[in-house]
Amino acid sequence: MSAVHDFVARLRRLDACAVSDALDKLGLAGAVGGLPPRSSPRRIAGRVVTVKLARAEDVAPVAGPPRHLGTTAVESSGPDDVIVVEQRSGIEAGSWGGILSLAAKLRGIAGVVADGPVRDIDEAREYDLPVFCTALTARTARGRVAEVGTNVPVTIRDHVVAPGDYVIADGSGVVFVAAADVERVLAAAEQIAAREAAMAKALQAGKPVTEVMGASYENMLRDAPVAGGAH
Repeated sequence: MSAVHDFVARLRRLDACAVSDALDKLGLAGAVGGLPPRSSPRRIAGRVVTVKLARAEDVAPVAGPPRHLGTTAVESSGPDDVIVVEQRSGIEAGSWGGILSLAAKLRGIAGVVADGPVRDIDEAREYDLPVFCTALTARTARGRVAEVGTNVPVTIRDHVVAPGDYVIADGSGVVFVAAADVERVLAAAEQIAAREAAMAKALQAGKPVTEVMGASYENMLRDAPVAGGAH
């Protein structure tokens, strides 16, 4: 098993809140809001493949046959990947659409996170492709926005994301983890998740919530060990 696949598998066993808490514990940024799930309630996690978009008039034409935005990212992605799109042009135009959703589904891509509007959301729902985005629209990208590049740094809700970083997204939010930090963040998040599971078990056994949510919860981020990378 490759290191990337192992990291993604471990990330998928967590939730966004545990990973966000791990970032807090380690003094790191990466949790963002304002990108709700639009097509599926399923949690997604994976390695980031980025797409950067801008106003069409600001993107220089390239030689050769035209390529629709997002297609390069889809063709270079697979089941361990999440496509992350920046469309912060201020123009209401789709940063992702139905044909791209079908192509992503056929390749087994985990999902899409878009800082910008997405169109054809009903098709993404039909394909059960999880899409997280700022807004929905029917307006096409044609003549409005164009692709600056694939696998280049992007800004998502004021957080800079690099290709090869990691992301987890669910109903609580979207959390990015830098590739250089992923091992220690996973270790911290797994410890936090284990403590929360123990607290839930204590509640189910009849322990008062005031006791369960007392010192154990308040000290969770301070005391949880992070060494060793426990699975």
